[in-house]
Amino acid sequence: MTDELDNQIQLSGTIRQLVFQNEENGYTVVKLETTDGPTVTVVGCLPYACPGEQIIATGRFVTDAKFGEQFKAELAERILPHETNAIYEFLSSRAIKGVGPATATLIVSAFGPKSLDVIENDPEQLATVRGITRKKALEISEAYKKQAELRKLLACLANYGGRPVIALRLYRAYGSDALGLLEENPYAITGEAVGASFAEADALAMEMGFEEDSPERVAAAATYELRYNAFNGHSFIPADKLVAATCQLIGVDGQSVEEALEVLVDSGETVRTLIAERDACYLAPLYEAETYVAARVKEMSGAKPGTKKNVDGLIEQIEGEQAVTYAELQRFSLRVAAERQIMVLTGGPGTGKTTTVRAIVSLYDKLGLKTMLTAPTGRAAKRMSELTGREAATVHRLLEAGPPVDGDGMVFRRGEDEPLECDAVILDECSMVDVLLMAALLHAMPPKCRLVLVGDADQLPSVGPGNVFLDIIRSNTVETVRLTEIFRQGNASRIVANAHQIIRGDCPELRANTNDSDFFFLKRTYPAQAVETVCQLCAQRLPNNMGIPPTDIQVLSPTRKGETGTRNLNAVLQKALNPPAAHKKEKKYGEITFREGDRVMQIRNNYDIIWAKPERVTFMADGLPVIEMGEKPERGTGVYNGDVGVIAAIDNENEMLTILYDDRLAAYGYDMLSELEHAFAMTIHKSQGSEYRAVVLLALDGPPQLMSRSVLYTAVTRARELLIVVGSDTTVYNMIGNHKVTRRYSGLRARLTET
Repeated sequence: MTDELDNQIQLSGTIRQLVFQNEENGYTVVKLETTDGPTVTVVGCLPYACPGEQIIATGRFVTDAKFGEQFKAELAERILPHETNAIYEFLSSRAIKGVGPATATLIVSAFGPKSLDVIENDPEQLATVRGITRKKALEISEAYKKQAELRKLLACLANYGGRPVIALRLYRAYGSDALGLLEENPYAITGEAVGASFAEADALAMEMGFEEDSPERVAAAATYELRYNAFNGHSFIPADKLVAATCQLIGVDGQSVEEALEVLVDSGETVRTLIAERDACYLAPLYEAETYVAARVKEMSGAKPGTKKNVDGLIEQIEGEQAVTYAELQRFSLRVAAERQIMVLTGGPGTGKTTTVRAIVSLYDKLGLKTMLTAPTGRAAKRMSELTGREAATVHRLLEAGPPVDGDGMVFRRGEDEPLECDAVILDECSMVDVLLMAALLHAMPPKCRLVLVGDADQLPSVGPGNVFLDIIRSNTVETVRLTEIFRQGNASRIVANAHQIIRGDCPELRANTNDSDFFFLKRTYPAQAVETVCQLCAQRLPNNMGIPPTDIQVLSPTRKGETGTRNLNAVLQKALNPPAAHKKEKKYGEITFREGDRVMQIRNNYDIIWAKPERVTFMADGLPVIEMGEKPERGTGVYNGDVGVIAAIDNENEMLTILYDDRLAAYGYDMLSELEHAFAMTIHKSQGSEYRAVVLLALDGPPQLMSRSVLYTAVTRARELLIVVGSDTTVYNMIGNHKVTRRYSGLRARLTET
């Protein structure tokens, strides 16, 4: 135990035991055998610490109320082991993927203190060891090299106070180029692939010596404001608001921001243009997407391909085949679909959109058109397929989305050079589609391809930038059919009736609970009481009294935070619906425990995740899937934000977790677990595009912007057979009364109406 400096001391020694490690933030507890003899408990940020490592930790001793005296490390210099025993300890701790105690014994017995050098630099020699094939030797070497590069990146970030999870994402996106990129431009970590906040990047830049008014910093701040607002739904930002926001963010003057904007415009990163009498600043991809969508939609709206066949006669044939009689608006929709290249079909719940879509598909079949069905989410596509009896795919899968070469954003294989092979596309849940995705779909459609846009105009807008569906409708450029007559369940559904009341601004009767109803309200005043009721409904009352299994129940909340938010609800529901069991493996990740049988959601687009389609899946009584793979299963890559599945298996030895997403089995390494969260409960925004047999909605408290009419309406319309609202009637009525619609800056409507 050495010199004291600024009230800090240094400890040097060898890690003998890993007590705890939070893989998300790097917080670690180890037993350190110091060079002076005594073993000390050291706590601090030591990501990927392993027994056998030597460290020099700088910090101070503190006394924890629960654990007693500990050494709190502020900084730690880490040194890989170089003595035989320490190397064995390091390797046998599974520090390197594919190496456990048995393999560690073989390697150390053969190479002694040179073991790590052989692993890194001479895998061919490693392959001479009995029991280690050449393939395995190369895999071990590659894993060690990656770990070495990642450790350098982790050390660099830790030196400047950065979070370990940022290093993991940065390395996954950019590989061996990550460290150079970070040192050259720390603001690169705010991109989609890494997802760091501007504050994190700025702190790194300041620590690395960037000046407060440096052009790089000002440009990065302006770009960040544009990206941040795009995430909040804006396609552009008025220049005056962008300048003011950037000045406030980093404390520079307006002239510096204007100069930075000039540079960004000259470089092509941003576009500054006049739209709807606004001096608008766009990120270049958003400007290109918006102008393309406007041009293509205008072109399609003017086209009238028509048909030589008797459309009314075909409609009568379809009515006979499907044993239905269409309402006049539905018949009109079919005529429009036959005569126009593009149309909009909209309406609330129960108004016959699905029946009409089914009829349009049949009509296109009779017209000899090849039709593709698509939706923005996996669950929406699955529901579309079930209701129409035809295969439907997500837009991402339809366009064959994949990772870009530079590690950020996404690319689609299908486009103008390799268009979709179809004559018509029907896009459901169109309110969820942002301007970038719409542009990608239009790029991939052949010039004469028809497009039917289907959705509920009263739903929440897309999470991404733009207001595509409403802009198209309000522009009056595209023929729009709004279905208004309620058909579903013979007008008896209180879910449907109340949804229509809510969107009109009328308050439904909450207390008229009857046994034959599909809409119930359970008043609960206190958060703990409401959460307990939700838990009982999912675990006992609905399964036992109504025969609805927990897998068919979705809990929704407007918010993530607080006692009634999804984070707490997921923790409580996991204990009730999938408690620990001897036969269920677990993986602790940060404060979250993932367990076999858990319902989970992917929260980031990941185009590299490998999946395979099982031949058969059955579920056991405890919720675990039994999966049978065929000899040559269909394989692919890509899991997208919002996809929900169940954890099928956890393999702690190989550090792998597999998730069943409907008909796909996807494999995750443990370094990818930050992309998952539990989905026993989810936010209403995340539930968009999905429909559930039963919904339990917790409506008690939350931030004002989330407690709105459109949020409540979206939640109610997610339920197919049963909706139970748990909470306060005052909260429900206040949500109905809160009809403030946050304005989105979008130029699409103006571009569509330009002459």
